Amino acid sequence: MPFRVVFSDIALKRLKKLDKPTAALIVGYVEKNLVGCLDPRAHGKALSANHRGKWRYRVGEYRLLALIEDDRVLITVVEIGHRSDVYRD
Repeated sequence: MPFRVVFSDIALKRLKKLDKPTAALIVGYVEKNLVGCLDPRAHGKALSANHRGKWRYRVGEYRLLALIEDDRVLITVVEIGHRSDVYRD
């Protein structure tokens, strides 16, 4: 079954704070590569340490951190940020 994508409230807030071209780039990436895909792990990379269980997707200088739920066929984008500070807790 194809995966659905939802954004957490925090991710939506961060997305709205970005400039329009960057936000459009991120939304376009999500629509092209993640919405309706059969294997979301093919486009991302598993994270470790403090972010164990999350997946990273690279979009230019920005990163999307997401949780993949196979049983619900759902990708939840939990964080969006510049690569220099998105991994800080």
